[in-house]
Amino acid sequence: MLRLPPSCGPVRLIGVDGHAGSGKTTFAARLAEALGGAPVLHLDDIATHRELFSWTARFASEVLEPLREGRTARYAPYDWSARRFGAPRPLPPAPAVVVEGVGAGRRALRPSLTRLIWMDVPAEEAWRRGRRRDGEEQRAFWDRWEAAERAHFARDPSRPHAHLLVRGPASGYELSEGPSPTFLTVGDDSSAPREPLRPGRYGTSGRDAGTA
Repeated sequence: MLRLPPSCGPVRLIGVDGHAGSGKTTFAARLAEALGGAPVLHLDDIATHRELFSWTARFASEVLEPLREGRTARYAPYDWSARRFGAPRPLPPAPAVVVEGVGAGRRALRPSLTRLIWMDVPAEEAWRRGRRRDGEEQRAFWDRWEAAERAHFARDPSRPHAHLLVRGPASGYELSEGPSPTFLTVGDDSSAPREPLRPGRYGTSGRDAGTA
């Protein structure tokens, strides 16, 4: 992916989207490592109790605009326990930056993405994982979250625009082409030949990939 042209100023912004509980956080961490230690922005730090999905304008001003200008972005991560924003956190305009979370592939963000990756786990299965992970004390939140997530993807679906679909069994990730065609550049310039990504299994892990 580092051979692809930048999509947000000097940055190749890579979105990792999928239902809550589908394994986005774990996959994003491994993708960032494969990209040489790329920074990862978690949308759980952007969303709030009041703005589960209506954070687009704040994300654009705090993150997209600075990165597009080649400047370090600064965003205030939300503390879900204290219900308030914390101290600003820097996000440098690295060659690649991974943005992971539900809504990373929303309509307003897609023009700034080099690639959109969708964790291809059915909603009900992903939500069961998330509820099991968070425990009974988060049951009321999950009831509200599921309704909000259904409404979000009904009006602004991400999967139809994904370049890659990822399924994550414990033995490794299985990648396939998404509904939006994906090409990997062989070479570093725009005239280099391009070839489609070949489906297959990549990476191994002994841990469950079923996290947020």
